[in-house]
Amino acid sequence: MEANWIRALMVVGFIFFPLLVQGRVRHYNFNVVMKKANRLCATKSIVTVNGHSPGPTLYAREGDTVLVRVVNHVKYNVSIHWHGIRQLRTGWADGPAYIAQCPIQPGQNYVYNFTITGQRGTLFWHAHILWLRATVHGAIVILPKRGVPYPFPKPDVEQVVILGEWWKSDTEAVINEALKSGLAPNVSDAHTINGHPGPISSSCQTQGGFQLSVENGKSYMLRIINAALNEELFFKIAGHKLTGLGNYNPKVDPKKFNLVDPVERNTIGVPSGGWVAIRFRADNPGVWFMHCHLEIHTSWGLKMAFLVENGKGPNESLLPPPKDLPKC
Repeated sequence: MEANWIRALMVVGFIFFPLLVQGRVRHYNFNVVMKKANRLCATKSIVTVNGHSPGPTLYAREGDTVLVRVVNHVKYNVSIHWHGIRQLRTGWADGPAYIAQCPIQPGQNYVYNFTITGQRGTLFWHAHILWLRATVHGAIVILPKRGVPYPFPKPDVEQVVILGEWWKSDTEAVINEALKSGLAPNVSDAHTINGHPGPISSSCQTQGGFQLSVENGKSYMLRIINAALNEELFFKIAGHKLTGLGNYNPKVDPKKFNLVDPVERNTIGVPSGGWVAIRFRADNPGVWFMHCHLEIHTSWGLKMAFLVENGKGPNESLLPPPKDLPKC
């Protein structure tokens, strides 16, 4: 009798072992709703996910499948982009409106379904239609597979730090006026850390800014994300050492270029009057958006799309569209 139980447990173990290796399925619910927010001594209604801006942080491990059900309760069309996630054969979940999908219309919903393959680290998600990502954004934290350590000493504390912008006026009105006039849009009224500007006056008692308490001697890993619409932001911790890169020397530096296995990036900055060389392999079928991530430049037309056709075999073919894919 005991032997039979042992054999049964072994069978169950073999059945579930591949599931443990492949990762788990993580479910998230995103309710896109309006919420009143008080910043800079003024209150206005903003578009949020689950009533918060920034929205929830998505936690997953390499190899996990993530399902995010997005329900649109606002008057705007909505789509969500998972910035930096490599959508292998799941281009329907990439998010750019009218490129990868029709947007989720008011009162409708859509389940984004994707698997995290060969990635770990800090990414972020954001709205990918109009200027909604000013307040509709959040972090994605991809941890290593269970049993796999960080490639560096594990920090004592981890903290997501999202840098953003804040307008006193409605951001959709800002871009609409700019497109109508042909002029540049009004700049933001403040910058924020995790949704909060710093203290500006004694009359704004609720404007305390974001605070992080630290203990002497402990190590901290800040997962810093720039969610600003139109700004490059530079981050510094006063009184502490940071490692920076030196200036580019055209006579010496090209000899050091790594053209065999260079660092992979999902976004790259090109300075004014500068250049950058990129290369990619068109091995993932679908329609993929390429654009400037300064939102005003995208609004002005600095955008295009790559159409990558199916390759050979099922592993190089786009999966069929999901049944709940939004319609235009």
